[in-house]
Amino acid sequence: MTTYTDSISNSSILLEFKDVSFSYKEGWGISSLSWHINKGEFQTFVGRSGCGKSTFLELASGLSLPQLGVVEYHGESLKRPMQDIGFVFQSPTLLDWMDVMDNILLPKKLKSSFNERDETQVRELLADLGIENCQHAYPWQLSGGQQSRVAIARALINQPNILMMDEPFAALDSITREEHQELLMKICRAHHIAVIFVTHDVQEAVFLSDRVCLMSNGKIVDSFQINLPKMRVTSLRYEQIFMNQVADIKKSLLGNEFDKHVS
Repeated sequence: MTTYTDSISNSSILLEFKDVSFSYKEGWGISSLSWHINKGEFQTFVGRSGCGKSTFLELASGLSLPQLGVVEYHGESLKRPMQDIGFVFQSPTLLDWMDVMDNILLPKKLKSSFNERDETQVRELLADLGIENCQHAYPWQLSGGQQSRVAIARALINQPNILMMDEPFAALDSITREEHQELLMKICRAHHIAVIFVTHDVQEAVFLSDRVCLMSNGKIVDSFQINLPKMRVTSLRYEQIFMNQVADIKKSLLGNEFDKHVS
């Protein structure tokens, strides 16, 4: 089993868990977890429902605070919800009575930090995401894929250091999903944004990630450094090196699940 103990310069660590635990009445949500993400790194978490992924995201964002251990952001203890992060959920959660421009600008307006330059930034984001002609459309006029891209733009409008994504492409068809994966990778690499991504799809995890972490019973039970080119294209999905990494992770995931049930 590969544990999360890479030797790395502290100056590159953006967010770090140090022996963090968080429990509910029914048991541990996160148990003695140590982990870090580096600036600009893309990490994906894979595991069955109930393994602790959602609790992990709450702790990573500061929405919940650890009962034991410490979460550090830029080397300082995280005591409140982080301001410079973006969230993307499985549902786009767009407001039907606002057009695309206003939906994306909502985080700015809620913080009373809106200015005219922000509208230019929205147009640039929409162009990067391939939906520049949709800025005045309403959510009910958009396809599911277009709504997903709007949700990504909204998460990026405040120029976050970290993007947290909880199964954001799960509802999309396979072709649209692959298109979104490539767009997301391109944008995050270009802007050096760190990403914490949650999915049940191992192929998606390998295609997107610098590292894949497997969670079970509130712990990271295995982790894999993904040794693929930084910028990835569709043809990579059919290469042996890609399929081998997918197979290794699935084998570990199934093995850890088996161990949990028989222990």
